[in-house]
Amino acid sequence: MALSELATPNANQIKTWNEKSGPTWVKYREQLDAQIRELGLAALDRLSPKPGDRSLDIGCGCGDTVLQLAAAVGDTGHVTGIDISRPMLEVAQHRAEQQGFTNITFKELDAQEAPLPNAGYDALYSRFGVMFFDDPEKAFRNLHASLRPGGRLAFVCWRTIQENPWMLEPFKAAQSVLPPIPASDPLAPGPYALANPDRLERLLHQADFRHTTIERYDTWVGGQSLDDATQLSLKVGPLGTVLRENPHYLDSVTDVVRLALQPYNTDSGVQMRAGVWLVTASQG
Repeated sequence: MALSELATPNANQIKTWNEKSGPTWVKYREQLDAQIRELGLAALDRLSPKPGDRSLDIGCGCGDTVLQLAAAVGDTGHVTGIDISRPMLEVAQHRAEQQGFTNITFKELDAQEAPLPNAGYDALYSRFGVMFFDDPEKAFRNLHASLRPGGRLAFVCWRTIQENPWMLEPFKAAQSVLPPIPASDPLAPGPYALANPDRLERLLHQADFRHTTIERYDTWVGGQSLDDATQLSLKVGPLGTVLRENPHYLDSVTDVVRLALQPYNTDSGVQMRAGVWLVTASQG
């Protein structure tokens, strides 16, 4: 039975990632992977995957990071990629088979609730997959229990939207056209749920992770043409969420978003700042 058919604490996120966000990511996978690949690789570097590692990729999406992990751990290692989005997992599975990987397993699982193997992994990794838990403390406890003694955790998550102009600027511009948008709960499951470093450190400590480091990391993201960057802004992030619920505003929003992105258009495409946390911790 698919996760989307079950009543779970993360039911809303599971529904969203199977019916709305997941299919959008599948459609724009290449552009989105290119946009955030550097950020995921920075976290992977902190993890330092080793040949022979048994690793878990949390929220593996369309498989970009699973393939990177599988190459790093080699034939003597193994990577399990888990996600709540069946459409994204199907793409990931196809990519792994197409590229001939034999050391990868994909599972449609919710990391918060799934019965993960006790002390089954040497390393846990995630590229923007740990911010969507209904109960993040429970989720991190579950993940901690799946690590072997001395096991490592590394992930990348977004800082605040104010520190991510590539998501903020299109959203701000669109507000001149859209009806008033109620303020969202900053701690609710979503891209910025772990933006507060004090909360993030506390959650990991309460889940019994130790030796936590939370590193500030800033870079430029983008590279698409102005037209492509505009279209991507209308489909993902906070603006994409609003427009999925209010599609009749799409035409009027498109022009103001394109105008807002114009100052960031360079010879290398639209380039904007992005700010994340690179987080590492150990089992004990």
